[in-house]
Amino acid sequence: MAGDLHAKHVEWNYRLITKRGRLLSGYAVKNSYLIYGPNTPTAVPYNPSATPNVLDIAISKDLVSPVYLTTCFVLSSDHIPILIDKPCRSPFLTPPDRPDMRRIDSPNFQACLEAGHPSNPDLPNEVAIDTCVKELSSAISKALTDYTPKCCPRAETQPSLPVHIQDEITPENQLRRQWQITRGPSLKADVNLLQRSVTNQLNKRRNDQWSNTLESLDPENQSLWKMTRWVKRIPTP
Repeated sequence: MAGDLHAKHVEWNYRLITKRGRLLSGYAVKNSYLIYGPNTPTAVPYNPSATPNVLDIAISKDLVSPVYLTTCFVLSSDHIPILIDKPCRSPFLTPPDRPDMRRIDSPNFQACLEAGHPSNPDLPNEVAIDTCVKELSSAISKALTDYTPKCCPRAETQPSLPVHIQDEITPENQLRRQWQITRGPSLKADVNLLQRSVTNQLNKRRNDQWSNTLESLDPENQSLWKMTRWVKRIPTP
């Protein structure tokens, strides 16, 4: 489990200990849970007088290999996302089908979830909490299985970005990270300049790819007809 749990403790790199953090730490020790926190802040307030802190943590149990958390300085929000890396072995030679969240049957999904789990459960002790978590996980899995269609993963991989664009994205992320910590106006101007440059290059690359696709269409085969059907499905603004 991972997220902003509003439980703060120095054990997962927060600067102080709160009541919720002390309770979570004690519960983790008693039940053999491991709690991971990134080494860099995940919340950098816009107020320069406020102190950056670690808010997002991950909790695991009975995992053979450790969990690694990395902050991703790729957004301009004050709440920085984290990347969770967990080494594992997969028995699949090809990726399995996964739920297609864009086509989920929301009304029936919600009804199935409400039927399988009460909205306000009574949680008087730790046993009741563990039982509630298991019931909620089971209800979510059942709702996903029953009311979410499967989609096959793409066999082809997306082409990587050109080197000259990657060379600009890396310093842009580094500058944004420095600005989120220092809030320097000059750094913000440099970040905006690099961001505009990266956006323009990405747009140009996307337009070039679209032009190449149009030039490759041949009226003698089915490619032009398939493209016409695809364009008709695009919603108009």
